[in-house]
Amino acid sequence: MKKIALSLTMLLGTLSFNSAVAFDGDAEAGKAKAATCAACHGPNGNAPVTMYPKIAGQHADYMYKQLKEFKLGMTSGGAKGRMDPVMSGMAMPLSDQDMKDLSAYFASMPMSAGTTPEDVVQTGQKLYRAGDAERGIPSCMACHGPRGNGTSLAQFPKISFQHPEYIKAQLMKFRDGTRGNDANGMMRDIASKLTDKDIEVLSKYLGGLH
Repeated sequence: MKKIALSLTMLLGTLSFNSAVAFDGDAEAGKAKAATCAACHGPNGNAPVTMYPKIAGQHADYMYKQLKEFKLGMTSGGAKGRMDPVMSGMAMPLSDQDMKDLSAYFASMPMSAGTTPEDVVQTGQKLYRAGDAERGIPSCMACHGPRGNGTSLAQFPKISFQHPEYIKAQLMKFRDGTRGNDANGMMRDIASKLTDKDIEVLSKYLGGLH
């Protein structure tokens, strides 16, 4: 477990160093460009349909990275970046500045609170905070923080208050390799060790983590 924690600490330091660049998105300009996004993510970034993620309050750096990789997924035919039939198409016409402005706008909006069912609190808390050393699963908290807020510099996303259905879908995509834009394959490696039950519990636990 100490080796796992050490490797994550080293990775955090490396990512923080490499990602420490100025973010120059304009939130007001982003607001004017966000009308199309509202169809799925809601007018304020809190998606009303749970298959789509809440993007309000998400780190601007992280959203900018995802938008770039959605576009790359389309231009590379899925060989690089992050391919999604809807989002990759939406990202195609966006300029680099559009992506920065949209990211800045949604980052400035408050994410709506969620809830955690009582029956997953104990199991979810243990897996989130401590992982499972016997199965080689590190704690989620090591990268996403005790409150699930992630970190902007390392581009680890805020995952607390996120729709459980969306979290579940992404963990399953990491597990089966259909999503592969995680740094050093870290999420794919972790997700490969999660059972269906683990994913279900974590997804519901994160909904109300605060």
